[in-house]
Amino acid sequence: MAPNDDVERPRASSAAERQKSIVSMTEFEGMDEYTALQKYILFYRDTRTNPHAEQTTKKKAWWQFWKSGSATAATPIQDAGAVPDDYLNTELRTGLTSSDVEQRRKRYGFNEISSEKTNLLKQFIGYFTGPILYVMELAALLAAGLQDWVDFGVICGILLLNAIVGWYQEKQAADVVASLKGDIAMKATVVRDNQQQTILARELVPGDIVVIEEGQSVPGDARLICGYDHPEDFDLYMKLKAEDKFHDADPEDEKDDDVDEEKFDEENPITQGHPLVACDQSSITGESLAVDKYMGEVAYYTTGCKRGKAYGIVITTAKHSFVGRTATLVQGAQDQGHFKAIMNSIGTALLVLVMFFILLAWIGGFFRHIPIATAREGTDKSVTLLHYALIMFIVGVPVGLPVVTTTTLAVGAAYLAEQKAIVQKLTAIESLAGVDVLCSDKTGTLTANQLSLREPYVAEGQDVNWMMAVAALASSHNLKSLDPIDKVTILTIRRYPKAREILNMGWKTEKFTPFDPVSKRITAVCHMGGDKYVCAKGAPKAIVNLANCDEVTATLYKEKAAEFARRGFRSLGVAYQKNDGDWILLGLLSMFDPPREDTAQTIIEAQQLGVPVKMLTGDAIAIAKETCKMLALGTKVYNSSKLIGGGLTVFPEHKYQVVEMLQQRGHLTAMTGDGVNDAPSLKKSDCGIAVEGSTEAAQAAADIVFLAPGLSTIVLAIKTSRQIFQRMKAYIQYRIALCLHLEVYLVTSMIILNETIRAELIVFLALFADLATVAVAYDNAHSEQRPVEWQLPKIWFISVILGLLLALGTWIVRGTLFIPSGGIIQNFGAIQPILFLEVALTENWLIFVTRGGKTFPSFQLIIAILGVDALATIFTLFGWMSGAPYQTNPPTINSRFRDDGWVDIVTVVVVWAYSIGVTIIIAIVYYLLNRIAWLDTLGRKDRSRKNPAIENMIAALSKLSLEHGKDKHGTTRYVLAPRAVEEEDDE
Repeated sequence: MAPNDDVERPRASSAAERQKSIVSMTEFEGMDEYTALQKYILFYRDTRTNPHAEQTTKKKAWWQFWKSGSATAATPIQDAGAVPDDYLNTELRTGLTSSDVEQRRKRYGFNEISSEKTNLLKQFIGYFTGPILYVMELAALLAAGLQDWVDFGVICGILLLNAIVGWYQEKQAADVVASLKGDIAMKATVVRDNQQQTILARELVPGDIVVIEEGQSVPGDARLICGYDHPEDFDLYMKLKAEDKFHDADPEDEKDDDVDEEKFDEENPITQGHPLVACDQSSITGESLAVDKYMGEVAYYTTGCKRGKAYGIVITTAKHSFVGRTATLVQGAQDQGHFKAIMNSIGTALLVLVMFFILLAWIGGFFRHIPIATAREGTDKSVTLLHYALIMFIVGVPVGLPVVTTTTLAVGAAYLAEQKAIVQKLTAIESLAGVDVLCSDKTGTLTANQLSLREPYVAEGQDVNWMMAVAALASSHNLKSLDPIDKVTILTIRRYPKAREILNMGWKTEKFTPFDPVSKRITAVCHMGGDKYVCAKGAPKAIVNLANCDEVTATLYKEKAAEFARRGFRSLGVAYQKNDGDWILLGLLSMFDPPREDTAQTIIEAQQLGVPVKMLTGDAIAIAKETCKMLALGTKVYNSSKLIGGGLTVFPEHKYQVVEMLQQRGHLTAMTGDGVNDAPSLKKSDCGIAVEGSTEAAQAAADIVFLAPGLSTIVLAIKTSRQIFQRMKAYIQYRIALCLHLEVYLVTSMIILNETIRAELIVFLALFADLATVAVAYDNAHSEQRPVEWQLPKIWFISVILGLLLALGTWIVRGTLFIPSGGIIQNFGAIQPILFLEVALTENWLIFVTRGGKTFPSFQLIIAILGVDALATIFTLFGWMSGAPYQTNPPTINSRFRDDGWVDIVTVVVVWAYSIGVTIIIAIVYYLLNRIAWLDTLGRKDRSRKNPAIENMIAALSKLSLEHGKDKHGTTRYVLAPRAVEEEDDE
């Protein structure tokens, strides 16, 4: 137990870490207490120093191709989690039988909180839905109505190919994520088939008898039935249960300050006895003190057992536990998402443009007396207004847009998974790229979540080695589950060899008394030789009141304790009593949760990326201020009434409001969290991040789950997400320009020349564009040094210019074909293949322009582009689907152009050279456009303005924070400053 209310409780370690710690303690069994203690001091290694330990995963069978990730059974339909009373009458000594387990699992499923399962068929069908795809499907129906079966087949083929590629890429990326996430399995000790055995916690069913012991997480909501060493009390439990003596309570009620404890004890007579276990419910309630649990009370799923060992009976599965219900409510809150809104706006704008150009084409067609549905005899059957509409639908709607963007996100998610970041919602990558405020909790993310002992204060005339030895004696020696403060006290002995020698002098512990909230100290009665020692450590005030010391010593002691408090250190007084004599004051231990080694540099790096880090903590302002100093976050620390500077002192209840206020100010906010009470704020934020060691409910609410500790992994993910964003932005600019290119050229050529490119070739142009750019997902992209935004006005402005330049390039080729002596194209060829090749080459190479020149294109992208270019060249050389012999309009076409559709090799080379020149000119224009200052800020949000309504809300939040300043004993636990703490000069 911790010695005083002011001592910070570091976040509980993960179930896997606790399991490792327990296993490593088996070597101490059978040893003398102090021999084991010495060995522990020498050989202890932090299990978290091996972040690369791999999790074992359960693979699915090769033939189960329809299943995603690891093999899991379908979740059966449950009756709202209701468990019949007779299911909870399991005999303690025998437990459930295997047949009982199977029967109950069919009804209640596995004991796990699971997000919505992906239906692979539904996911595949989803690639045929959406505004853009609906238009392409309409185009296919139009082709069928015109009995243009070639176009109908090719359009359907494009739709199917896009769906298959996108579905496969997303599934493959999801499998990578699932294989890494695996089961991150919690284990449970159960009684089944007359024996005690260890199983995965997910295999528990209602009615299972489980063993709950210190150092482990509670594997499911379980009612305590008896102590592990007192199985005979099970009969008493059954008797009281039959008399309905037990009352279910909400975990929030257990921290209610207004509970009348005497009345509560009268209603629940079992609480008059001793507690069976104590559980850390901070992840649920925010209450850091461990909660004592008595017979008949419920130990909640995922809470950590801090002391004691008892039997419990599982009363409900995880999905319907208190934690599970919270996670389910949070999962139910869905929104459209920023990325989907952007895609819909782009798609809608493109559809409006398509309808506009179709209208222009029809107006021009009426003036040229072009038939609506049936072509005139002797002309190409595609020369009708409906065919023009079909062609405009094909060129104006980027069917590959949803697929390429989804594929890019999916491949990016797989890459992030390799960096121990599990993306649970693909669009979170786009949100993370634009994040401009990172709200981080302190413990375990910015700091090491491991208390460190600073240089102690030693009272005058006392020896530091003796003080450290006394502090270690006044600690729990149960090495299986050490309190964080006892643990750091014992391990600090490594720095004091003489203190270790003192501990090796043959000490015996007669009695150990854990932390008492009344006396606020820990005591141990020890013997060495013929002398009796009572060793104590605890709250500074409680210890100084024990000691019989002079006024000068007491004054110095109190001043030092006050200095430690101002610097944010946690203080422990140390004293001892020999042979029932006077208590002797030895000094003070100062403790602090130090920053992680990489945190300060990572914060600087984050600030260079334009992402200021805001530390949200419930600690006292002094502690927050000291941490900010050490991390170069600044020394202006505020309470909940301010949202600027280095840090914020808030409570879990306020995180949601903090996120909401930042969002209303126009910020894209990322929030880190680890507990059940963080789930609403994680869901509310633009990118919710569940940090390493977080609860299952927090993971279910988060968009991204990190398996590696610290802030550096989050900053690395921000860089990666910006690279992914850059790929998507490059593709979207490219695709908009392509749509405008052909729309402008085809409409103007129809109005001026009464001709167009054949529908078959248009379909293949669209297909080639999508095939080539699927590789964009694997391209080498640069990471911007500031938060990225879509800046749609800028994207549209640049894309329109690029599209017009492409159309101009095509018109130059087509226009010079009328020159009698030969224009740019001097050799033999047909009109359709030449235009097809020029359009294919310039459009494919445009992606090299829009991706920017800061990084070299990836091998995959180069191969994809060159492959499509080679295919387009072959189409041109052999005149496939060139439209010959329908070359009757206009009649003045240069005689050099062949009617059989073949194109001379020299002509192909000239078209290649011309297309390269066009691409170079476009690249220069693109570079110059991006150098224009006003264009760089076009479409960027102005986040400097403040809304008065929001400022009023901040004031209300400050008032709310004052209601949470006392614990259930009436003691002030957090200091909330009424104003900002002024910066102090460093000493």
